[in-house]
Amino acid sequence: MDHLKSILLVEDNARDVELTLAALLEHNLADEVTVMPDGAEALDYLYCRREFARRKRINPAVVLLDLMMPKVDGLEVLRLLKSDAQLKSIPVVMLTSSREETDLIKSYELGVNAYVVKPADFRAFVDAVKQVGVFWAIPSEPPLRSLEESSMK
Repeated sequence: MDHLKSILLVEDNARDVELTLAALLEHNLADEVTVMPDGAEALDYLYCRREFARRKRINPAVVLLDLMMPKVDGLEVLRLLKSDAQLKSIPVVMLTSSREETDLIKSYELGVNAYVVKPADFRAFVDAVKQVGVFWAIPSEPPLRSLEESSMK
């Protein structure tokens, strides 16, 4: 493994951000974790708009996305990502407190890659984030990069 990937964490709850970052750090699952406090800022980041206009256009390996957020909620962020040709290949994991079946169904209809309900217990939360990180951040290889590398051979 040459290096770990970057993760975009979209979460408005400071405690959940802290727990997620602690879990990722404890298990060394990312080189970089970018945290956005709401869906509007996450979209600006992904589309390199406003304050992120100068950032390198490198997509994160995975987006960990909360469902209930101010400004733009997780379902709308997911809908926009999965309908955009440049962003739809980014795996999106809904990391949410919602156990509502309608949220689960809508997330999968919009193209979410996984739906993880945040456990209330700290250790269970850390384990859930570890599993998400191990599955999505470490082994994932973006399709565009793979195509570029194979065309160079």
